[in-house]
Amino acid sequence: MKIVQITDTHFSPTKPHFNGNWQPLVAWIEQSGADLVIHTGDLSVDGADKDDDISFCMDLMREISKPMLLVPGNHDVGHLPSSLQPVNAGRLERWRRLVGPDYWMEDTGTWRLIGLDSLLMGFDDAEEHTQFEWLQAALESRGGRRVALFAHKPLFIDEPGEGDTGYWSVRPAQRQRLYELIGAHDVALFASGHLHRAWQGHYEDTSLVWGPSAAFVVGDMEREMPGERLLGAVIHEFGDAVASEIVAIPGMTVHVLDDVVEDVYPHEAHKVRKKVAS
Repeated sequence: MKIVQITDTHFSPTKPHFNGNWQPLVAWIEQSGADLVIHTGDLSVDGADKDDDISFCMDLMREISKPMLLVPGNHDVGHLPSSLQPVNAGRLERWRRLVGPDYWMEDTGTWRLIGLDSLLMGFDDAEEHTQFEWLQAALESRGGRRVALFAHKPLFIDEPGEGDTGYWSVRPAQRQRLYELIGAHDVALFASGHLHRAWQGHYEDTSLVWGPSAAFVVGDMEREMPGERLLGAVIHEFGDAVASEIVAIPGMTVHVLDDVVEDVYPHEAHKVRKKVAS
């Protein structure tokens, strides 16, 4: 089985800066031989608050002839409690109504694929607890299948035991709970997006993959992180084990967010102005 992972497409009907990368990506997916496409979030520029953004993006996704599963990103359903757009009932309802479940399970052969809503992790509320209970049940009922997890946010940035990275990764308490479940249930892969970096590594026996964005890379406006700045996708080949390959896709324009942030995400533009001033 071959799965193509795409992530961080950031498409919009009103802020079309990255929309031009869709057709090269579609063309590549169609000839890839993929059995399934998984989108690991940030489908949209501002789907967290706009039905039209999510609907526009889903119309694009339906141009792909392959089956597709999606999990949300922070620009789709919101982020942490202290953020500009915290996850709330209205934002979750929008995703669930226009896209489908924000976490899910799919069995294929000897594998169980699980999609997680990593944006629910950090609230210590009913939605978070319900997802963790569901995840534990999904892992305990796998019946000998190996497991691959897909989520928007990575487990960590620099090292597995690091402190709270805020915006960037799963918070320490929720990360530890994931570590315990991963270690107990033969999780072979944890694949994520969010960082606009392409990277592969391991946590104990679990392969970790950060999928590259299909929209833009980030320059000096954000902290330095591991991985490579490129646009593309990931091919995951599943057999007895999983082998993952990060692919830079020809024909995609490598936008730099720093250059367009005032138009696309104006609330983040101060980071560029601060860098220039220094």
